[in-house]
Amino acid sequence: MLSEKETLDILKKTNSLLEGHFILSSGLRSEKYLQCAQLMMHAELSELVCKSLAEKIINENLKFDMVASPAIGGIIAGYQVSRFLNVPNIFVERVDNVFQLRRGFECRNKKILIIEDVITTGKSSLECAKCLENLGGDVIGYACIVDRSSGNSDIKKIISQIKFDVPTYSPQDLPDNLKIIDPVKPGSRKF
Repeated sequence: MLSEKETLDILKKTNSLLEGHFILSSGLRSEKYLQCAQLMMHAELSELVCKSLAEKIINENLKFDMVASPAIGGIIAGYQVSRFLNVPNIFVERVDNVFQLRRGFECRNKKILIIEDVITTGKSSLECAKCLENLGGDVIGYACIVDRSSGNSDIKKIISQIKFDVPTYSPQDLPDNLKIIDPVKPGSRKF
């Protein structure tokens, strides 16, 4: 299993940890952003990180039939982790800004672990869970590569490879150093 330092070194090496003024998918602002898509560009390194996360999940002794991820950020993480857990994986995708299960995927009567790349507020993970539960799935837990929720998510237990405590701000309550930087929105969700 990778240590937090080894994981952080990989995130830095792959330019996954960015600094600037970012608009998060929740609408909050941050001076750091985790772009795990950069990690996923490097198959061998992402495999190391996802294998380590899978080992942490195994140590939790959870019982589930499949993993599911919100598109688009969680798809590769979900796929990689599912390989090491030896379970099928599916994903939900936004259609008219609402998650839907498509492509012939089924989840009825399945115990499901949600896998994400990054969890901050947990909004996408919870929307994913709601979609699957409305279709008869049973979401039993949540895991991610990076937990940056600082315990402020509605998700009470998150299994993660690494945790970051990065402050977030409302657009009306920005610190002076962010006010002078033009914000960018690197995520995939519309507000």
